[in-house]
Amino acid sequence: MFSYRHAFHAGNHADVFKHTVVLTVLRHLLQKDTPLTVFDTHAGAGLYRLDGDYAEKSGEAAQGFLRLIADPKLVPEAAKKPAAAATETGTGLTALQDYAQLVASFNSAGSHKVYPGSPFIIQRLLRERDKLKLFEIHPTDAKTLSANIAQLDAGRQVAVLREDGFEGLKKFLPPPTKRALVLCDPSYEIKSDYARVLSLMVDSLKRFATGTYLIWYPIIPRPEAHELPRKLKTLCSKTGRPWLNASLTVKSSKLRSDAQGEVIRPGLPASGMFVINPPHTLKVALEIALPQMVSLLTQDKNASSTLEIGI
Repeated sequence: MFSYRHAFHAGNHADVFKHTVVLTVLRHLLQKDTPLTVFDTHAGAGLYRLDGDYAEKSGEAAQGFLRLIADPKLVPEAAKKPAAAATETGTGLTALQDYAQLVASFNSAGSHKVYPGSPFIIQRLLRERDKLKLFEIHPTDAKTLSANIAQLDAGRQVAVLREDGFEGLKKFLPPPTKRALVLCDPSYEIKSDYARVLSLMVDSLKRFATGTYLIWYPIIPRPEAHELPRKLKTLCSKTGRPWLNASLTVKSSKLRSDAQGEVIRPGLPASGMFVINPPHTLKVALEIALPQMVSLLTQDKNASSTLEIGI
C-alpha cells in the first residue's frame, strides 16, 4: 500500500484536469465571507520537482502541464512570475488559464521546475479565517509534506495529519465552519479504494450533506473504475444531492507493440472528476476548459471529453 508515489505523475494530464476543477470550485466557494474548511484526503508530498528523478523517469509532465506553459495564450510571460495576478481573483481568466498561471507563479520567471500539488494550490487561495486539513499516510510523503508546509509559516491554518484519510475525515464532519470542500483522490492502486471512496461519500453525506465533495478517479480497463461514477450518481439520486461528472481522455487505452514485439502499456489514458453539490459556475467553466484540454493535451485521435450533470 506504500508503493504509490505521486512524484512520478506530478503535472500530468490528470493533474491538469483535477487541479483546474479544484481551483474553479474553490474560487467560487471563497466568494462568501464565511470561513471555509478544506480537506484533502490523500495529500501527497505537496510540492514536486519536475526536474527530479521521479518526474523525469515518467516524463508525464511533458505531456501535461509543460505543454500548457509553452502556450503564450494560456501563460503570457508576465504571468510566469511569482505572485502573479492569478493568485488574486482569477477574474477575466478561463479556468484553464487560471490554473496554468497559478502553477506558473510557483516558479521564477522562465523556470518550470516546481509543480504544486493540491495542498499548495489550495493554501495559496485561502484567507486567514479558512482552514486546511491534509491527510497523508505514506510515511515518506507525510514527512515531506510536513516539511514543505512548514515553509509556508501558515501556523494553525494548515494541519498535516499522518493518518488514513478515508477514516480520518469522519471525525471532522460536520466542520465548525459549517462550510466544507473535500477532495478525495486516492491512487486506486489497491482495488478496494473504489469501494472505500463510495463508502466515504455515503458516510460523509450522512454527516454533512451540504458539503462540496470532489472525487477524482482513473478511467482504465477495470470494472470498478467504470462502476464508481455510476454508483456515485445512484448515491446522489437517493440522497437528493446535485452532481456533476466530467472526464478527460487524452489517448487510447489499448496495448500496443513496438518493432521488437514488446508490449507497450499506454499508461493512464483518461480520468474523471465527480462533484457532489457542485457550484453552479463549474459547468459553465468546464464547457470552455475541457475542449481546451482536449486540444492542448491530446496524444492521439482518441482524445475527447464528457460533461454531464444531475439535479
